[in-house]
Amino acid sequence: MPMNIDIKPNEVAVYALGGLGEIGKNTYAVQYGDDIVVIDAGVKFPEDELLGVDYVIPDYTYLVENRDKVRGLVITHGHEDHIGAINFFLDAVNVPVYAGPLAAALIKNKLEEHGILNRTELHEIGEDDILEFGSLSVEFFRTTHSIPDTFGVAVHTPNGVIVETGDFKFDLTPTTHQPPNLQKMARIGSEGVLLLMSDSTNAERPEFSKSERWVGKTIEQLFDDIDGRIIFATFASNMSRVQMATEAALAHGRKIAVFGRSMETAVRNGLALGYLDIPEDMLIDAHEANKLPPEKILILSTGSQGEPMAALARIANGTHKQIKIQPNDTVIFSSSPIPGNTHSVNHVINELEEAGARVIHGKINNIHTSGHGGQEEQKLMLSLMKPKFFMPVHGEYRMLRVHAGLGADIDVPKDNIFILDNGDVLALTQDTARLADHIPAADTYVDGSGIGDVGTAVLKDRQMLSQDGLVVVVATIDLKNQEITAGPDILSRGFIYMRESEDLINEGRHEIFKAILTAMREPNVSEHSIRNAVISRLQRFLFEQTKRRPLILPMFIFV
Repeated sequence: MPMNIDIKPNEVAVYALGGLGEIGKNTYAVQYGDDIVVIDAGVKFPEDELLGVDYVIPDYTYLVENRDKVRGLVITHGHEDHIGAINFFLDAVNVPVYAGPLAAALIKNKLEEHGILNRTELHEIGEDDILEFGSLSVEFFRTTHSIPDTFGVAVHTPNGVIVETGDFKFDLTPTTHQPPNLQKMARIGSEGVLLLMSDSTNAERPEFSKSERWVGKTIEQLFDDIDGRIIFATFASNMSRVQMATEAALAHGRKIAVFGRSMETAVRNGLALGYLDIPEDMLIDAHEANKLPPEKILILSTGSQGEPMAALARIANGTHKQIKIQPNDTVIFSSSPIPGNTHSVNHVINELEEAGARVIHGKINNIHTSGHGGQEEQKLMLSLMKPKFFMPVHGEYRMLRVHAGLGADIDVPKDNIFILDNGDVLALTQDTARLADHIPAADTYVDGSGIGDVGTAVLKDRQMLSQDGLVVVVATIDLKNQEITAGPDILSRGFIYMRESEDLINEGRHEIFKAILTAMREPNVSEHSIRNAVISRLQRFLFEQTKRRPLILPMFIFV
């Protein structure tokens, strides 16, 4: 029997598998009867304590068990926190995917890389398209963000319209020439919105975010004042920022070299889709770049978030094979650190400065503006949509809480505002909303090719290894005659330097010897009980001697 949620036949269910109480992992679903539409399939990048984990993705258990009801996956835009888990999602639930032109191109690249494009039904959609999924239909409205082709999604259900804004700001002078469609938002709002799910990222900022065109003027001024080589680092997906940098370069007679795989892909997609306009003869490779005078070069680079393997980090630490920092180089960071990346970004900036470059970064230089709306834009969205019920999404808890307060300021009744957790099921009729159920929505860790096989126990072991190291105990034991025929010996990695700790090792071996003999005299002795006895006694002894708790790994041969 598939897992079911506890809702009445006349209720529409809304739930998030990711995106609530966190930045990233955006995955939302709307369900009525036997029809489910999923919005976005995002990934979250791990915090520092998730040692060795590559990605964090949602738990898709509920969707897997109800895969016959899932009609499609609708994508709001092409950022990783909205499409980064799509290959994992499609491995779990292979349904048609609907995305705007740039998001579709990025998804195609991702699916090709993972070898699943040939079994994926991928559709490119535009703002005026309407998708029919049984009892549900989906329409789109254009918003602005830090990437082209950004859409909000309106899901029409028998009980009313449910709107998920995706990431948005109200940039009225976007460099992409894709302004937000306020008329369509107002029309959807005037027809009646049952539930609004709205981006909460910048709910703590009492502002109206600045336009990309404002950043463009700053970039033009910087290029006017810089004589040497320019290295420009930004998000590869931020086509507006890439186009502004390339336009400034062309105006100053600079040719453009592109470094970093994601930046190369972004430029290729941007040119193909018409978001970038760079004459072919102005794009050069590394070989040509090293031959031209510094004042004739712009290097577009990945690594604005301090990623250790990105092009900029390798240029900074001198390990890049083609580009080295030169005197009079200027590096421009046209981005702000994602939460958790500040240390990495600062490290790269320090390395660049030490290598002799001038680095321009931070708010004081006016070279970045957020792609997420501040409080004034969030209130504008609420005013346009005029929802009966409101559910803040895409944000840490404090952001959701502030956004909920903005909803109350716009006259949404407090009882109609819901701050939920991933997995909570909100059940709605035309007039009512209630917290009805909870489905599995724990984090799933991806480590290498393993999905979900790294859990709390493994992370606890990694934490211990990172803090206090590893002690391996080796011995051969004759259980029948209750004898230790070889050993015990101790090996240490990351705990002590063995050549300088002979006394501790000898005393530890003596404690192990006593622990094994004592355990073998017990009436119900087993291999398991001997291992546990050694771990317990040696752990206690080592803590008394060193105040450290290494991970202890017995490796016994029983004969």
